[in-house]
Amino acid sequence: MSTRVADLIVRGLEAHGVNRIYCVPGESYLALLDALHDSNAVETIVCRHESGAGFMALAEAKLTGRPGVFAVTRGPGATNGSIAIHVAEQDAVPMVMLVGQVSRDERGRGAFQEIDYTQFFGSIAKAVFEVHDPDKMGETLARSFSIAASGVPGPVVISLPEDVLSEMSSRPMPQPYPVHRPAAAAADAEKVLKLLAKSERPLVMAGAMMRGKRGAAALNAFAERHGVPVVACWKHQDVFDNTSPLYAGHVGFGTPPAHKKMLSQADLIVAVGTRLGDIATQNYSLPKLPEPEQPLVHIYPDTTPIGSVFRTDLGIVADPAELLETLTAADTTDSEARRGWAGELKNFIDEFMTFTSPEPEDGVDFGCVVEALARHASEDAIVITDAGNMSSWVHRHWRMTPRNTMIGGVAGAMGLGVPGAVAASLASPDRMAIVVVGDGGTLMTGQEIATAMQYGGKPKIVISNNGTYGTIRTHQEKYFPKRVSGTELTNPDFTAWAKAFGAHTVTINMGDDVDDKVRDALAHDGACVIDVHSSTEALSAFTTLSKLRGD
Repeated sequence: MSTRVADLIVRGLEAHGVNRIYCVPGESYLALLDALHDSNAVETIVCRHESGAGFMALAEAKLTGRPGVFAVTRGPGATNGSIAIHVAEQDAVPMVMLVGQVSRDERGRGAFQEIDYTQFFGSIAKAVFEVHDPDKMGETLARSFSIAASGVPGPVVISLPEDVLSEMSSRPMPQPYPVHRPAAAAADAEKVLKLLAKSERPLVMAGAMMRGKRGAAALNAFAERHGVPVVACWKHQDVFDNTSPLYAGHVGFGTPPAHKKMLSQADLIVAVGTRLGDIATQNYSLPKLPEPEQPLVHIYPDTTPIGSVFRTDLGIVADPAELLETLTAADTTDSEARRGWAGELKNFIDEFMTFTSPEPEDGVDFGCVVEALARHASEDAIVITDAGNMSSWVHRHWRMTPRNTMIGGVAGAMGLGVPGAVAASLASPDRMAIVVVGDGGTLMTGQEIATAMQYGGKPKIVISNNGTYGTIRTHQEKYFPKRVSGTELTNPDFTAWAKAFGAHTVTINMGDDVDDKVRDALAHDGACVIDVHSSTEALSAFTTLSKLRGD
């Protein structure tokens, strides 16, 4: 029995447990849209921009651990969606993008909106397929989902010539392929235990591959069993309980020298689930490039980053959660000296995370708002951060636990915030989805509030409205003080803007009761935008404008 290729794709999505496909429609994949019309299992979420669709798929993947799926049309649709592909590659997020393509008879002729997607996405996707044979569609889809989720997760692109979508295939859709993760040898675990046994000041650096219930549970059990402090890498502070006596903080942009100095006293670093990139390692200084000042164990399910930057004493290509589970089952290596080390770090972090306001005179201290959000949010809130300085207060002062989910972009791309919150509120409607976003990021992809209203999403969107591209302004004032160029913004009335979409709105000005306004906004049963007229002087959780300028 033959099946239309477009219908075969939808059956494949259903077989892989896809609940939603995010898209902006295009004539290049009309047959696929038609096939989705008849699916009761896959909901089609129509977005307002392809970057928004891609960011929504990315956020859902981070939330569920399963590949997020989005569809775009050829040419401009694909290039608009490419930002999400790049973020997925940088953040190790499983994702599948379906992109319409010109008909097979037009390929290679420079047809309207034609792009060679193998070349365009080749350096940022795990795999790129273009299906010319209708009978290969099923196996290509199954292979793509497996590749996206296996090893180090990442994005896969499937190019669909529009004429292929309408053709018939006699081959049935294969069963989903298994997801593969490399396993460590028993000897590797023994080597780690020997290094731990000799260490008085060990430190775990935990990254993206510890996301999810299993990863967080394995990390917690290992840390407690062996008394090892844990520092969370950039944008992943939810993988370990920030209230734990073993929490050693979060490293990212703006990490103060005092914090880095404390962590540098470690006599063993165990990096689990992180590539050890420039941000996590504080520009390759923790560990130190190229010869670390302490033994380095690097556990990651891919050979590429291990030993590529740092001399690595023990590199283990394995699923980090599985290896930590094995290490937890071994005899403890905890010691009195190690408990003292953990106590020193904990005392520093407790003081460091305690919020104090610089009391600016030009607007609301955004840290006060974040502190109120952390106090009134539900214990299992999903916290989304856009790129920008406003996220620094979240990383420094919001004490998260693995009950939370943090969705942010290691790649640093602006625009993830609002679409990410919309997707989170749709994928987990029983949890509170709160996004912290700047005025710049809001006007990049904030139109996706319309998508939330259309499908019943209830995101809480908290805008730091200070009239500047804050992160760039920070660098500008550091290197070219008092020479503001290209970073100032003139914003609309965000309250009126949000009301136009039908969202509930709250405005916070200087002198307002921040606590009351935040509490009431979070209690609203629906989409809500909180417009915070925030200070430019209090530019981040780590510095002020005056300090940067040397005033």
